[in-house]
Amino acid sequence: MRKTIVIICGPTAVGKTAASIELAKKLNGEIVSADSMQIYKYFDIGSAKPTAEEMGDIKHHLIDEIDPRDEFSVAEYRKQAQSYIQEIFEKGKLPIIVGGTGLYINALMYEMDFSGADSDPEYREELNRLWQEKGGDFLHQQLAQIDPEAASRIHANNVKRVIRALEVNKMSGENMSDFKTDLIPTKEYDVILIGLKRLRMKLYAAINKRVDIMLENGLIDEIKNLKTLGLNDKYVSMQGIGYKEVLPYLDGKYSYEQMVSTIKQNSRRYAKRQLTWFRRYDSIKWFDYDQCGSLDEYLSQIEHYVREKIAAD
Repeated sequence: MRKTIVIICGPTAVGKTAASIELAKKLNGEIVSADSMQIYKYFDIGSAKPTAEEMGDIKHHLIDEIDPRDEFSVAEYRKQAQSYIQEIFEKGKLPIIVGGTGLYINALMYEMDFSGADSDPEYREELNRLWQEKGGDFLHQQLAQIDPEAASRIHANNVKRVIRALEVNKMSGENMSDFKTDLIPTKEYDVILIGLKRLRMKLYAAINKRVDIMLENGLIDEIKNLKTLGLNDKYVSMQGIGYKEVLPYLDGKYSYEQMVSTIKQNSRRYAKRQLTWFRRYDSIKWFDYDQCGSLDEYLSQIEHYVREKIAAD
């Protein structure tokens, strides 16, 4: 039998952590994080890192492992995550990948390199970061400036094609005439892909509440402590939502109210981009918490789906 991993993804504050821990308990699993902020040491409150109490006896990997002053790429994430996945397989357990960082999830679902034309993984990674920060329209405008024909054929929402067109142009200096390729699924294991979602207004309310709780729990003091380590807005680790907005507040550039409003707004916008990203996956099975009668029913539906998929394989 082919080895199988479960990936649980979805927007920020949708409840991925709680659902994944309960699923791991029921299916003899261990969790590998796919969160680009929780991977850093000292980034506890702003990253919504699960506490030791929440994790219980479920083993978690790639949480609290990387020094925030060090560079960390998607390629390095893939290498470390696959190593942990193999360890979990060797224990006879189920690897459950959990997070909202689309780049990390892509790195485990697909081969890193495109087939055919030359590629530049580092440039592609940079473009994906720009997409997450500024959205698809920004990248599409970049493409329209250098390859208007490709931009006219590729919709702004088709981020994968837009990025590939930009990459081809950079590598060859020529426009993408009719480049056709898809990401190549990994041959390392089968993937059961689960997406969690909520009604928009309820998700946004959960995001706003989470920001309030982070501030009550000491987010500002956490970032003050990070500054004593020499961290500032020049570090990639400090560009995460919740961190990048507090820094200018501490420098007197924002009022407290402006800072809180900006964190909430940026978090909601990020959740929207995450949903757009994950909806591109044809194989994803969505579960909507607000369509279930109770939390137990919600978790039971997810567990039943995973068990059925594993049995079918």
